Amino acid sequence: MKKDRKYNIKTTDKKTLEKWFRLMTLGRLLDDRAPNYLKQAIGWSYHAPYAGHDGIQLAIGQVFDRETDHLFPYYRDMLTTLSAGLTAEEIIYNGISKDLDVAGGGRHMSNHFAKPEWNIHNVSSSTGNHTLHAVGVGRALKKYKTPGISICSQGESSVSEGYVYEAINGASNEKLPVLFVIQDNGYGISVPKKDQTARRKVADNFAGFKNLRIIHCNGKDVFDSMNSLVEARKHIEEKEEPVIVQANCVRIHSHSNSDAHELYRDDFELNYVREYDPLAKFRRLLLRYERFTDEELTVIEEEMKQVVKIAHKAGMAAPDPSPDSIHDYVLPEPYVPEKYTDGTHQFEGNPMKLIQALNETLKAEFRHNPDTYIWGQDVAHKEKGGIFNVTKGMQKEFGKERVFNAPIAEDYIVGTANGMSRFNDKIRIVAEGAEFADYFWPAMEAFVETTHEYWRTKGQFSPNITIRLASGGYIGGGLYHSQTIEGTIATFPGVRVVYPSFADDAAGLLRTCLRSRGLNFYMEPKALYNAPKAATPVPDDFEVPFGKARIRREGEDLSMITYGNTSHLCLEAAQKISEEDGASVEVMDLRSLIPLDKEAILASVKKTGKVLIVHEDKVFSGFGAELAALITDEAFEYLDGPVKRVGSTFTPVGFNRILEAAILPDTEKILTAARDLLQY
Repeated sequence: MKKDRKYNIKTTDKKTLEKWFRLMTLGRLLDDRAPNYLKQAIGWSYHAPYAGHDGIQLAIGQVFDRETDHLFPYYRDMLTTLSAGLTAEEIIYNGISKDLDVAGGGRHMSNHFAKPEWNIHNVSSSTGNHTLHAVGVGRALKKYKTPGISICSQGESSVSEGYVYEAINGASNEKLPVLFVIQDNGYGISVPKKDQTARRKVADNFAGFKNLRIIHCNGKDVFDSMNSLVEARKHIEEKEEPVIVQANCVRIHSHSNSDAHELYRDDFELNYVREYDPLAKFRRLLLRYERFTDEELTVIEEEMKQVVKIAHKAGMAAPDPSPDSIHDYVLPEPYVPEKYTDGTHQFEGNPMKLIQALNETLKAEFRHNPDTYIWGQDVAHKEKGGIFNVTKGMQKEFGKERVFNAPIAEDYIVGTANGMSRFNDKIRIVAEGAEFADYFWPAMEAFVETTHEYWRTKGQFSPNITIRLASGGYIGGGLYHSQTIEGTIATFPGVRVVYPSFADDAAGLLRTCLRSRGLNFYMEPKALYNAPKAATPVPDDFEVPFGKARIRREGEDLSMITYGNTSHLCLEAAQKISEEDGASVEVMDLRSLIPLDKEAILASVKKTGKVLIVHEDKVFSGFGAELAALITDEAFEYLDGPVKRVGSTFTPVGFNRILEAAILPDTEKILTAARDLLQY
């Protein structure tokens, strides 16, 4: 379209008008037919009808350029994705969850339309969280100076979510090429807009944001919607800043097939929304201005009915997903070290502190892969690299484009990492998820979303992200500065979890994380950053494979299985037992929790017959509970005593050093438990 002309019924060429009418008719036929699949027990158990959003959804798809743009539709965007190029067959495959579903082979909820190969992204059901992903892609478009925009579509009630504010704040602050389209139908399920926000037009909540333009349009009208989105795109490209387009729509039907809108909408309102049906209005316009005859439009409508019939037959004949496939695409295959195949080598040379090992490995990997980025809170201030100085000197060497500070918004940090990693599979992102592990909880929404991206898309998108967190206690930090959270994180499929205890393993695991595809959760025992006992010689190219435990001390009478800060406590206890009791204790440092070295654990249990699991986290529901269950399930006949655990009390970690000492495990607590077990 020429930049100086506007779309209207009189001047738009007939071919374009026909294309629009075909798309709108096809979309409505599919939208109306979808509930029938559920009634016949075929599928489509979740359907959010789009009728009433026709103008803005048609326009989004028409403005989207699959060669340059990225589109993040939401669950009501059936016509949007049809307009963007999906076929009726692809819509039905998704609706009835067939293996041929291009969004993810039936792995995701119906009515979540996507085609990742065209950059029509698979988004989740977490309302509005894809705004963060759209901003992350916008960041990549800007950093790589690539033509195109990132388009995020959502309903007005999603704007009540905090991470939507984080996304729009970040996009305006970074001046990113993101188009936020808010389809406002006045309801969040049954909750009216007046219960969501004090402003009648939710986009106006952002009126005070700098570097942000807001455009209002009639989302029921094809031409106003088209003109508004073309204007928005032009503004983004020329001014290099984001735009919000709020489209006023109506919701003709219930929120979804599990909602009965007659319970909260009266007859007057229901008659009103039907009267403003955008498809009926568009058809009347085409006739009124004599662009088409009724016979011509009727022919098109009949043709679209045939398209739907053919698509339905294809859907019925399409294969279902195989139950054997459920374990496919949980995680991509990791990078496999070739030189250091088990990561247990001993090296000569000067010991390096754990913090230095992290810093030098980060720098080495940034030199190795120019598509590596790091951001987080307080990571890029001249020579300061966070409060612990792990990233010291990185911005100075690699520049602000690759090393930069993020807002104090943990969901934004992780969510935009998810988005930016979608731009190119070569990209590796190190996200300092929070300054302390305890502060990571606001990011859990973005984290959980990211864990199932690879599985949900059937391997079409891998979030290549390493989330670093300073973890654990023994520093007198108290609440929000002394907790460790791996027991929670390890419950989510789709993420690797590592927790080193020594400098060499810290370097080797970090290198393997940054060279692997997929999501990694990297926990750093901050009490050991500068501890001499954690220092080791570290070669420049050291690598540690995932899922390989390390025997730190050989033994015959008892196995201590541990990781992180407590590895050193176990080694101290084992030495004391050897000197004072004459018993031989094996100390296994897991290093990698997910994947877990089950073979090494079982081999140690079979050798010693007695097991003490030690970790810093709470005993109750801590990661050790899973280890104990594994051992009793698969090595019960080799046990000569109960599987015992040592860890924190079932309390938060207190600030006062007396309280901290009472809560956290220490050498004496381990000694007591080990001696009791040895005497069993």
